Order: sequence, then structure tokens, then C-alpha cells
Amino acid sequence: MTVKRFIQSGLLCSGAFFLSACATLDVAEKDIPPADHVEKFSKLNEGGRLPKAWQIWRVTPQKNKTQYSLKQYQGRVVLHASADVAASGLVLPLKPRSADQLMLSWEWKALNMISEADNQESSKDDAPLRIVVAFDGDKSKLPIKDQMVFEMAKIISGHDMPYASLMYVWSSKTPVETIIPSPRTSRIKMIVVNSGGEQVGQWQKHQRDLSKDYEAAFKEVPGKVIGLGLLTDTDNTRTQANAIYGDIELKRSKPTPKSVVKPSNQ
Repeated sequence: MTVKRFIQSGLLCSGAFFLSACATLDVAEKDIPPADHVEKFSKLNEGGRLPKAWQIWRVTPQKNKTQYSLKQYQGRVVLHASADVAASGLVLPLKPRSADQLMLSWEWKALNMISEADNQESSKDDAPLRIVVAFDGDKSKLPIKDQMVFEMAKIISGHDMPYASLMYVWSSKTPVETIIPSPRTSRIKMIVVNSGGEQVGQWQKHQRDLSKDYEAAFKEVPGKVIGLGLLTDTDNTRTQANAIYGDIELKRSKPTPKSVVKPSNQ
């Protein structure tokens, strides 16, 4: 899958969203080149616009849009998300890069929970905070069921889905570190990194090894990382949610130096 196709495709076609159709971009410029890096929200201006590489993603035109805005919060600029029976996200196509030793770091804060949500039931699959990583790969090697899902997505949206999507989610009920498979395709997996309401209103910091998480979720070596996305959604439970996304970073971890055994003089 080419990066341009990723830009135009449904990065977040997961869970209940896939029933509604893959995403459509709600922007005028659709040929914006993929980004080299993830620009920090804290370096942007309050009330300003996100960099052009970040693009609005909508499930369908009929669904309400989640409102994303840059706001000054506790001494820095953050991305504030407000969803009122809404489901839309933001996607950031990236220049392809190896997942080997690639660390995803971020911090976020849920301002309220969605008590009715259950990420293991597609009809209740909402969350105050989600971050998605898209991976490339060889779709011809996938089971027929997944290939049919991809074909249906292409028919509906006119564009290809990513080979695989890994989603980090703040769940209302599911225990932390649970891996939740999509009921519709084996190529989308959720990993719960926060759960319940005890930490609502508190900053939560995370750092994840993308290669390790991918292998745990998909039982295979990951292809190249081709994009990021974020999503705050409340359309299935028909509720409201407010949340804050802090800076998101992709960094290559340094390899652990091998110990050197000095020869004995004896």
C-alpha cells in the first residue's frame, strides 16, 4: 500500500466503525505529503491550526464530528477532544519507517468516563481516548476472510485499508494489557493501557515498544509503520466525553550495549 493511499484510506476502520464504512477525509487538500515526524502539540499555538499533515477522519458524513482544538492547559498547549454522540478522529500519515526498536510515547488525560462503553462489544465500542498505529504488509498472504473485508472496505471507500492497525485505548471496563481483537477482521487489535475511572482527571504517561506489542497482538513480525491516528468517540453509547491529548512521540530506542568480558591475566 502506498503512503498516498494511506492518506486517503480509513486508518481507524475498527470495531463498530467498520459497519458504517471506512473513513472519508473532510479536508480540501488530499495530496499533502506524509510527515517526517510527529510535531509536538506543546510547540503549537493555542487556538491555532494543526499542521496540515494532520487530517480529519470521518466515519460517514451523517455522524457528528468530535471537536479537536489546541488549548492552553496547565501551562502548555494540548489537544482537547470533545465528543457529543460523535465519532471522528485525526490521522497523520508518516513516511514509512521500520518498527524495530521504535518506541511510541505519549501522555493523555480523560476528563470523564463513558460508563456504558464496552470495547469488547461492537455495539458499545466507545472510548474517551485512543491512539492508533498503522502498519504496512503483504495482504496477499492473509486469510480469505480478511482479504474479503479489505475488498469490501475498498468498495465502500474507494481506498485500501492498512495491512494492520494497532490501537491503544482507555477502556471503561476491560483490564489493562488485554488485547481485544476486532470481530470483523484479524488485522485490527486493541491494547488496553488504561481502564476504569480511578485515574480520570490525572495525566497518564505511556511508552510502548511497537514491535513487541505488534508481535504480541498479531503473532508475526511487523511491517513498516505508515501512520498514526487518534480518536475520541461516543456515537455507539450516545453519550459525551472530554479528553486531553498531550505530546505524542516516535523515537528509536538505543540498543543495549553488550557487556565486554576482559581476558584474565592468570
